Amino acid sequence: MYRQGDVLVHPIEPADVPAGLVPAGRDARGRLVLARGEATGRAHVVSGSGVTLWALPDQSDPSVLLIEGYGRLSHEEHGPIALPAGSYRVIRQREYVPGAWRPVAD
Repeated sequence: MYRQGDVLVHPIEPADVPAGLVPAGRDARGRLVLARGEATGRAHVVSGSGVTLWALPDQSDPSVLLIEGYGRLSHEEHGPIALPAGSYRVIRQREYVPGAWRPVAD
C-alpha cells in the first residue's frame, strides 16, 4: 500500500478491477489527478509510462489506477512515491461530520 496525505493507493488483483469503468479525464493542465485539495487547489497527480486512471460511470472521482510500465505519485507538499506496474484501487480518506461522511479536505 502507498499513502500520500489523504490518498491511499492499494494494490489489487487484475481480476478484482470492476467492470464498466470509464476513463477518468485529465485536468486543464493535462494531468491525471487522483485527488485535488478543496482548500489549497494542490493535487495528488500520477504520471509515468503506461499509466491510466479509471472511474465508475456514476462517480466523478477516479477509483482505479492501472500502471503498465512505471508510475510516480506526486504532490506539492509530499515527497514523490514510485509505483510499480500493477492494478490499484484509489481510496480517499474520509472523516465523519454529524450525519454524514465526507472526503478529508486539505
